[in-house]
Amino acid sequence: MRVDIVTLFPRMLQGFFEYGVLKAAREARILDVRLHDLRSYTEDKHHQVDDRPYGGGPGMVLKPEPLFRAVDALRGAGQNAQVVLTSAQGRPFDQEVAKTLAQADQLLLLCGRYEGVDERVLSLVDRELSIGDYVLSGGDVAAAVIAEAVCRLVPGVVGDAESVTTDSFYGEALLGTPQYTRPPQFRGHCVPEVLLSGNHEQIRTWRREQALKKTLANHPDLLQR
Repeated sequence: MRVDIVTLFPRMLQGFFEYGVLKAAREARILDVRLHDLRSYTEDKHHQVDDRPYGGGPGMVLKPEPLFRAVDALRGAGQNAQVVLTSAQGRPFDQEVAKTLAQADQLLLLCGRYEGVDERVLSLVDRELSIGDYVLSGGDVAAAVIAEAVCRLVPGVVGDAESVTTDSFYGEALLGTPQYTRPPQFRGHCVPEVLLSGNHEQIRTWRREQALKKTLANHPDLLQR
């Protein structure tokens, strides 16, 4: 998969893709991640990317021209490309959306900033996505979150495919089960005996029960779905 991120601050995101499975996948040429400075798609001498909103109001709005030029230049011809705008006004990003985006050949992420983007930019995008009901100074962190969630679903990025399919939200809308490792006792806290029993059916049942309990406690709206 090729991932292109258009942002005003490419250096902010550079280090994000230089660690862990994302770095390994890039080195193995499973992922091709490219960061692009939005200002390089301007044509005026001041490289202006924003302007005051029509109708008045506080703040500035990203102009349409640089974003249109960026998409025209970067969207691969004939590829299965998905163009995504990060925006507090977007639909919630979740694992189902991540699975859909992971089927694309190219993920092109446009990072919102300031009071948002000129609404005409939405004619370019396939999805307008938000990572939560809160506001950030810009969509750069949101783009990194979306990119990682999508990229780890690309075959080969995560070495053990079961690590992906047993994650929270992957299949059923449930949180993941509690996990334990050595030592079996630590500061008076013990690993549940069922996990040490070797009885795979009992372990499966216990994990199912614990996933339901954790979902009920931390994310009960998932059970309502």
